[in-house]
Amino acid sequence: MDEAPPKIARSRRSPAERQAEIVARAAAMVLEQGVLPLPLDRLAHDVGVSKGLIYNYFPTQHDLLNAVLEAEFEGLRARGIEAAAGSGPLLAVARACARLYFDHVAERGPVIHLVLRDHFMAGQLSPQAARFRDRIVRGLAKAARRDLLLPAKENIAAINLVITIPEEAGRLAYRGDIALDRARELCDELVVGSVQALSPRKAPA
Repeated sequence: MDEAPPKIARSRRSPAERQAEIVARAAAMVLEQGVLPLPLDRLAHDVGVSKGLIYNYFPTQHDLLNAVLEAEFEGLRARGIEAAAGSGPLLAVARACARLYFDHVAERGPVIHLVLRDHFMAGQLSPQAARFRDRIVRGLAKAARRDLLLPAKENIAAINLVITIPEEAGRLAYRGDIALDRARELCDELVVGSVQALSPRKAPA
């Protein structure tokens, strides 16, 4: 009599692994869709879980998207962007932060930009995500206030201008529209040019 084949034990993912899988797929959908909110039925199908399980981990879609942001911010933190945004001359701080942000976007896509700029997330950032974003912006703003001598409103506009450079250059590299090395070089050149253009000029002697 033939023996029954042994049962193959199915690997069970831990709740933390499930959550990470949901967050990773949600980030990919942000890139694919480009706007929020996300279709949770499709997300559940793609991950192979029930929609109810997603709600069990993330009671609202804002909670889910904050988890996406926090995962992206953790990637930036691991690259050392908090230290880069510390003290120093504006040009050095801006170049260091831009290089790290460019590398992040070129590798993972403009997830941060898409989530932060979408009206769906207006006023819905988690305290953790808001604190991380604000620490980086404050570091740049402090250096800009000291070196550019601009009025407060113009200072914020200048910081926003500089931030868009690595976002756009990284996006182009991520999509393959520009070679990675060339996009990184252009990013650096544009950041340097922007800071120099904004810097106060000495009156001619």
